[in-house]
Amino acid sequence: MFKYGVRDMISFHIQENRSIYLFITVLFLIGIIFGAIVVNSLSLTQKHDLYMYLGQFFGQVSEGNLAQSSAIFSQSFAHYAKYFGLMWLLGLSVIGLPVILILLFLKGVVVGFTVGFLVNQMGMSGFLLSFVAIMPQNFILVPAFLIAGTASVAFCLKMIRHQFLKKSSTPFFPIFIKYSALILCVGAALAAASAVEAYLSPLLMKFVLTTF
Repeated sequence: MFKYGVRDMISFHIQENRSIYLFITVLFLIGIIFGAIVVNSLSLTQKHDLYMYLGQFFGQVSEGNLAQSSAIFSQSFAHYAKYFGLMWLLGLSVIGLPVILILLFLKGVVVGFTVGFLVNQMGMSGFLLSFVAIMPQNFILVPAFLIAGTASVAFCLKMIRHQFLKKSSTPFFPIFIKYSALILCVGAALAAASAVEAYLSPLLMKFVLTTF
């Protein structure tokens, strides 16, 4: 019953905020494109330094010298949880609206830059590495961030209408509870993404590095 309740809540949320989803998705895609373009603006020295750092990291991966998977899981989960918590907190403030949009844009920039740099420096091997090292957890993270970002933006807009425009007579506390519950439910996906990043991605990277 709870399962269907969560599913219905997310479905209603998506239908209610289609225009915000469209805007945020486009913003995220622009961030990915911008991140890929930034790769071409790096100097040869910057590219060399980054590639040397990645080379050391991939060397540790292929030799199995990474930190324990449980430690990687804890670090990843803590990082993503802080990101989610920050968006939730910003959603409670009217002035947090532009910061939420900036965070989502930067998330897209990071993804675009990482994939673009690997492909630029390593060709097909870089594409395969980006596919196994970045994409698996982001298949979970990106939808979660889009939902959380949209929920935060929508809550900000409702606060503006409620406090300044006086266009809503709906009690505000239930709206806050629904907003917080949605963030919490979607945030549960962070555990799955962190598990993929800690336990699956290193194995896939090691396979690519030792095979290609």
